[in-house]
Amino acid sequence: MKDGRLARISREVAACARELGRGDGAALARLYDVAAKRLLRYAETVTRNREDAEDAVQAALVRVAERPRYLANARHPWPYFLQMTRNEAIRIVEKKRPLRTISAPLEVASFDDPTIERDERNRRVREALNRLPPEQAEVVILKLWEQMTFLEIGVVLGESANTAASRYRYALLKLSRSLQKVSGEVRHG
Repeated sequence: MKDGRLARISREVAACARELGRGDGAALARLYDVAAKRLLRYAETVTRNREDAEDAVQAALVRVAERPRYLANARHPWPYFLQMTRNEAIRIVEKKRPLRTISAPLEVASFDDPTIERDERNRRVREALNRLPPEQAEVVILKLWEQMTFLEIGVVLGESANTAASRYRYALLKLSRSLQKVSGEVRHG
């Protein structure tokens, strides 16, 4: 079951999409305020680079501004918007592929609260997440932070719900092993 925060974001994105579909240009700014931070976190998981993630979010917003009816007519606007952002992020990565690989680590400063950045435990969790293959890391982000179902994740990724669940399971195993090693180092160190 989705928590109140996710349900609220889904409703707010849907309301902005409807307003955009009716020609309310100011709804684009509201959409940005509601979704940009979460889209950026997700896009950064795909691109492994803050600047590229920002470009992907901007490109998705431009697409919405150019064709607001697509988002307005989407059955589930929030997952659709995530999918648009993912597609833009993949385009950016593909353009840059000869220059760098997608496996570059995420920049540590990518998460929300600066006070959390100082917390060593959270830093180590982020580092473990960064070591996951990108396709597993994005499933973890969508499942834990966006609290999506595997069916919804499958829609965003263009994969089956079973594939999403499998990636999540493998990611949790890798995270568990990685964090157990870290925990052992801390106890013995």
